[in-house]
Amino acid sequence: MTITEIKHHLSKLNTIAFQLPNGTLVPNHFHVTEVGKVTKHFIDCGGTLRNEVKANFQLWEANDYDHRLHPEKLIHIIELSDKLLNLGNLTIEVEYQGTTIGKYGLDFDGINFLLTTKQTDCLAKDNCGIPTEKPKLKLSGLENKTSSCCSTDSNCC
Repeated sequence: MTITEIKHHLSKLNTIAFQLPNGTLVPNHFHVTEVGKVTKHFIDCGGTLRNEVKANFQLWEANDYDHRLHPEKLIHIIELSDKLLNLGNLTIEVEYQGTTIGKYGLDFDGINFLLTTKQTDCLAKDNCGIPTEKPKLKLSGLENKTSSCCSTDSNCC
C-alpha cells in the first residue's frame, strides 16, 4: 500500500484497526510512534548495487488504554511527515513489536488495515548459482513407453 492509498482509505473511516496475519487485532489503544523514510542501499549476492526507499510506520502499544488514534489525526501525521521528509507516494512498511520487531507489508480489506507477511528472497538468482526449480511430474501422467528395441524386428536383442 502506498501513502496515497492509505490516506484515501483513512478519509472514509471512523476508526482505525490493524490486523495481524494470524487474524488478531492490534489493541485499539496503539500509537503510531514513528512515520519515517527508510533508505536501504545494498549490494545483492550477485554484485548488483541496489537502493530501496520506503515509508515506515511504527505501531506501539502502551498502558494508555484510553488512547484511540482517529483517522483524521493519522492523516495529519502522514501529511506532516510528507512535508518534512518528502515521502511522496512511497510504499509503506509497518513495524510492530511481537517477540521481536516484525516488519510487515500493508493492505486493506475495506474494514481493517492488514499487516501482511514479508519474505526474504534472492534478488540475483541468475547470477548466484541458485538452480531453477525442476518441474514436478506425476508418475501417473507419464506415458508407458516400451522401448522399440524390444520389438521383434529391432536387431538389439
